[in-house]
Amino acid sequence: MNIKEEIENYEPFNEQEIADKKYFLKFIKTFDDTLTRNNLFGHFTASAFVVNKSRTKMVIVYHIINDGWIYPGGHADGESNLLSVAIREVNEETGLKTKVLSNKIFAIQANPVQSHIKKSKFVSAHTHFDVIYLLEADDSTQLSYREDESKGVKWISFNDLDKEDIVPFIKPIYKKLIDKLKNYKL
Repeated sequence: MNIKEEIENYEPFNEQEIADKKYFLKFIKTFDDTLTRNNLFGHFTASAFVVNKSRTKMVIVYHIINDGWIYPGGHADGESNLLSVAIREVNEETGLKTKVLSNKIFAIQANPVQSHIKKSKFVSAHTHFDVIYLLEADDSTQLSYREDESKGVKWISFNDLDKEDIVPFIKPIYKKLIDKLKNYKL
């Protein structure tokens, strides 16, 4: 199944996802190149909501550009299997080996990205069409992180979400992911 079919088949969780699903599909219909950074308007990214076995904790990474804690993920960079991208990014950003809890998309989110400098180059403002997957990892495993992209990685309890310096636009996403997980059928 290609990304267009996956988005078409995705059942939105809330009003935000209903609106974003339309936005994702319009983006796919409008542009041929949606999987690489060559598309200046936006591109697909893949992220993961990584939880522990008891579903009480999640992994967060301190992202340098966003200057705060965020879920692991990254650019598709031409790869059409976004689940594979999410798994790879989690491993690169946390050192974790993960178990896929579902091959289906867990959540979608259109995230505006402000202009910034990355690797000494200017990057214009654009949209990340973020596809989020649900993964599980052992919370006793040693974590590691890439110093060129982040300042740290850790597990936090769902109950401590408001105590952490989570990137502001990510907090409501985490609340949505946690709410969805409570009723999610694996």
